[in-house]
Amino acid sequence: MKFTDGFWQARPGVEVLAAREAYEVQDTGDTLRVLAPTKEIGRRGDTLNRPVLTVTLDSPLEGVVRVRVENHRGTPTHPGFDLPGAVGSVGKTGGDVEGATLTTGSLTATVRHGAPFDLSFEADGVPLTRSGAQGVARARLSPGAAVSVEPVGETGVSRDGRVDGASYLVGRLGLGVGEVVYGLGERFGPLVKNGQSVDMWNADGGTASEQAYKNVPFYLTNRGYGVLVNHPGHVSFEVGSESVGQVQFAVRGEALEYLVFAGPTPADVLRRYTALLGRAPVVPAWSYGLWLSTSFTTAYDEQTVASFIDGMAERGLPLSVFHFDCFWMREFHWTDFEWDPRVFPDPEGMLARLHERGLRVSAWVNPYIAQASRLFDEGVARGYLVRRPDGSVWQWDMWQAGMALVDFTNPEATGWFQDYVRRLLRQGVDAVKTDFGERVPTDVVWHDGSDPEAMHNLYAHLYNAAVFEVLEEERGLGDAVVFARSGTAGGQRLPVHWGGDNSSSFESMAESLRGGLSLSMSGYGFWSHDIGGFEGKPDPEVFKRWVAFGLLSSHSRLHGSTSYRVPWAFDESPSAPGESAVEVTRRFTRLKLSLMPYLYQVGLDVHRTGLPFTRPMVVAFPDDPAVEHLDRQYLIGDDLLVAPVLSADGRVRYYLPAGGWTNLLTGERAAGGWRDEVHDVTSVPLWVRDGAVLVTGSRDDRPDYDYADDPLVTVYPGGGDRDVVVTDPSSGAEVVYHVRRGDDAVTVTAEPARPFRARVAGGAEVRSEGGSVRLS
Repeated sequence: MKFTDGFWQARPGVEVLAAREAYEVQDTGDTLRVLAPTKEIGRRGDTLNRPVLTVTLDSPLEGVVRVRVENHRGTPTHPGFDLPGAVGSVGKTGGDVEGATLTTGSLTATVRHGAPFDLSFEADGVPLTRSGAQGVARARLSPGAAVSVEPVGETGVSRDGRVDGASYLVGRLGLGVGEVVYGLGERFGPLVKNGQSVDMWNADGGTASEQAYKNVPFYLTNRGYGVLVNHPGHVSFEVGSESVGQVQFAVRGEALEYLVFAGPTPADVLRRYTALLGRAPVVPAWSYGLWLSTSFTTAYDEQTVASFIDGMAERGLPLSVFHFDCFWMREFHWTDFEWDPRVFPDPEGMLARLHERGLRVSAWVNPYIAQASRLFDEGVARGYLVRRPDGSVWQWDMWQAGMALVDFTNPEATGWFQDYVRRLLRQGVDAVKTDFGERVPTDVVWHDGSDPEAMHNLYAHLYNAAVFEVLEEERGLGDAVVFARSGTAGGQRLPVHWGGDNSSSFESMAESLRGGLSLSMSGYGFWSHDIGGFEGKPDPEVFKRWVAFGLLSSHSRLHGSTSYRVPWAFDESPSAPGESAVEVTRRFTRLKLSLMPYLYQVGLDVHRTGLPFTRPMVVAFPDDPAVEHLDRQYLIGDDLLVAPVLSADGRVRYYLPAGGWTNLLTGERAAGGWRDEVHDVTSVPLWVRDGAVLVTGSRDDRPDYDYADDPLVTVYPGGGDRDVVVTDPSSGAEVVYHVRRGDDAVTVTAEPARPFRARVAGGAEVRSEGGSVRLS
């Protein structure tokens, strides 16, 4: 949201009053409170008829400074996002005649006494960013103010801020020369946000738009810090796009709160951010396997489902999860949790038969209750549906006729919805796809009195949390997983999320990748996407290239809109042997399953450290300026680099950072640098970093097995001694492979002793029956 007309003046109809000085600083020992008048006080008369901003600094967690700016402190404001990692006020105040300081861990915030107003941040003495003379302000709009308006609500309710007296609080933090900004949720445009205007407003806009399903008002930079604007409603960011040397953020109302997270690296920022807002739980091993869907509007019944599963088995395509999309329920009745008896007359029996085949089952739900649903009258009678200010139930006809929304601010309504989810799970469903959650109006009244603006984005979190809670209750910790579309800050605690409605093109494939990497930079540990694209039917080249990308993501789902995504629906007559869609799907599915000892451990690290499963290059190589803008490649964990092929002719250009690398598929050795290659559909750039020790499994037919059952330990060149952990997903038992590198040999030892195979990359395998092996 832009308030200024160039550098010198405000836009017509906009009054901007910035903090001019730190007139008075109150020090309580762990908190600083600053009175910041919007005019320099030279005489007593200057204290009259002017707003004074109150700026309060404290620390809820070591290495994090919270800044709260208030105009009228008596106005109720939303408390912000849940911060489960907060430990109280842990900062230590100090200062001298020049200014007051708050120090927490390596991070110090300094408020300079007097004029001009200056709030700066440094870590270990290194400057990070500052809020200077125009860094904190109140903006007030008069009728017809010429500003960029807030987003229009998806329900048709305009949220135009141009009303008499509308007031905003604005913060600005400086951008240094060469400073690059990432994050702000799942955004499908450029990974680097510099120069962009970004609104935090969940919307169902697809991957080809500037809208996002998952808006997270958190960004981090290559200068070693991150910033969360602690406001769940609409936040307007101008990332070097109004004042080109600053990130600006604005919220409507009387209070603005933001938190600064110390690094020094992007990975350190993410660790600290997720420590405060929460980390993903462990997700089940079976969820990493291949998911196959009925697709959306396609015709299907139990016979269709069985034919798909039989077809996968007959073609040697390992399948882990079968997903029933919307039409498992009757049309016009979503969501009523009733299997359509016309096509699924025996749901419990069908689900049992799928389980007998070793499959898990996923089913689609959404939080909208159609008027024809049996839940509608029940929800109305009990007051469980969101209402308008006049007391009537809020409804509209988009998506499903007469649909209403479950009011998840009402504990009884939440429990009511959860009871139906629980019933579904007890029928035999293992996972739930929690679709939608973005179409949330603002012209409503919530049960608990929540601010409708704040609830627009926060609704998705409450919805997903309600379902995830039931999954954990019914299935136990570590065996719960949703497939969610919408979210906001803290949504990483409710995995897994997918990227929404993409289309069947290489451009959309790249959009999906950028969205996932941006989400990774926003604290989310896991993300997925519809392989082949949701809208349209992909041509064989798009499908096959996307299969490789999808199976080198944390979670892999074949799903479409109006057409099936079974691989044999594409090309049974490939241009070369081994290049059919079936063969490509088989190759990359089995590759992923063989990598499960490594991949599962990466997932456990997501839970333990908060670092994402799929890591943008700048997270892994923060000191390499060549990676700052790279958005067509990534790392899985620490050691595997992937560069998806995004072209029909197989041409791909990518970058290997400095050091040695080994191609996992071919064994080729390469040094760092730019590479231009052509790959057929059976190949993708997939490289192992020097110094890695990669443990691969003895099975490639399923994702959930004992990974320490006769694995292959491959030791790659470079690096020193290393200990690699492999965890049995069923028991949690760990085996540690100790790798010790000598002058002329490498020794690998398993603790506790288990049979394994080992080799130096490119060398022959040596078997150990339980002790250790020596590799020359």
